[in-house]
Amino acid sequence: MKRSPRSRITTLSVLGAAALVAPLLAAPAQAAPSAPAAPSPGPVVRQQATSDAAKKRVLEYWTRDRMRSATPMERLFRPKHSTLESVKRGLRQALPPVSAQSFPNGGSTWTGGGAVARTAGRVFFTYQGRTASCSGDAVTSANKSTVITAGHCVKLDGAWHTNWVFVPGYDNGNRPYGTWTAAEILATPQWVASEDISYDVGAAVVNTLNGQTLVDVVGGQGIAFNQARGQNMYAFGYPAAAPYDGSKLTYCSGQVINDPLLSNGIGMGCDMTGGSSGGPWFLSFNESTGTGVQNSVNSFKYNFLPTYMFGPYFGADAQNLYNEAQS
Repeated sequence: MKRSPRSRITTLSVLGAAALVAPLLAAPAQAAPSAPAAPSPGPVVRQQATSDAAKKRVLEYWTRDRMRSATPMERLFRPKHSTLESVKRGLRQALPPVSAQSFPNGGSTWTGGGAVARTAGRVFFTYQGRTASCSGDAVTSANKSTVITAGHCVKLDGAWHTNWVFVPGYDNGNRPYGTWTAAEILATPQWVASEDISYDVGAAVVNTLNGQTLVDVVGGQGIAFNQARGQNMYAFGYPAAAPYDGSKLTYCSGQVINDPLLSNGIGMGCDMTGGSSGGPWFLSFNESTGTGVQNSVNSFKYNFLPTYMFGPYFGADAQNLYNEAQS
């Protein structure tokens, strides 16, 4: 039975066990050459509104009231092979306490303005016949039209979302920079194949609006891959589940840790709730200018650990996704 969107970010898919590779033995002198390794699968692309008629239909669909009523998009992931008590024991010394001071910050409305108040925005789409919401961010790209978000914000439970739009700078129902329809949405191959939470990364290529590209209008944040773990980062999004209502850009900040449990991702003290999924995480974030280098997205929480948010590590597969989107 299909699960309906939940009212809060919840937990985690189970990763497959990693295979151990035995040492390579010397081959006979006349051994036939081995076949070349198969290339890694690339990102998967799904078309959205590509005609003028389709763009018009999607824009007319997303009324102000429909956006306000959109359900925060989550998924319930049920860890296997771990009891709740064993997980709690493992976390006791793994996670530092969350502070309410300015840095680190566990969750506050962003009032600093700057570039992030334009590049970050809400994502809206139809999921299994229901209106739903996530968050996203405009990044620098060759096509000036690329939005980075979470994988489950483009595809979930085996089905791609429809009526996909990005609203940068969303502010209490206002759309100061317009509503941008997606021409294509993309996700990592691991997310498409099995919804592996370690690869919960998605993207969209949005259509031009009034003859302009997204980056021409709102700018774009930098993006980087294969960076050192454990750095200070800022996370942004539009949490829409209580105690938030999706009306304001919210942020968290702190030193990032490795997920000590079941993913290859990273974590930060953060109380943002459902609807913030897909919002950007930044390295080298400058509070004065609102600029940074995107290096993850809000992805999931453990039910029993509501003060921590986790996101995927941006490695080679996230980079491949970005390259495919910007091309």
